[in-house]
Amino acid sequence: MSDKRKSQDLLNPLYWNSVIKMSLSKFFILCALRSKSMHGYDVAKVVESQSGGCCSPTEGAVYPILREFEEGGYATCKSETVSGRGRKVYTITDRGLEAFQIGLSAWLKIAKCLGKCDTSEKIQDKCKNDLCNIG
Repeated sequence: MSDKRKSQDLLNPLYWNSVIKMSLSKFFILCALRSKSMHGYDVAKVVESQSGGCCSPTEGAVYPILREFEEGGYATCKSETVSGRGRKVYTITDRGLEAFQIGLSAWLKIAKCLGKCDTSEKIQDKCKNDLCNIG
């Protein structure tokens, strides 16, 4: 049987932008929550601003991540009424702050490696070794 899945076009910058944005969303959401407690709409706006537009999650993407953070103990959620509307306000926990620091360390290792990547075999091997040693 043949695999009928459509392969990704790795020559398309939109593919790589999508992969990067998906990977960074959780990190930037933790980063946003470090500044203050906020609801999902504000989280999405802060993430977009902090990332310079590199990562701009929709509210539909933010809320499942916030629920995941709450379930994992990375954030707490409190219901509030603002102008007659119920809103869930999320606050980062100590566990969430620790996760942010670990994530930051991992992303800095990757960024350092990417800065070294070029076409020489020696650099490519160094990059491969650095990426394999993350975590």
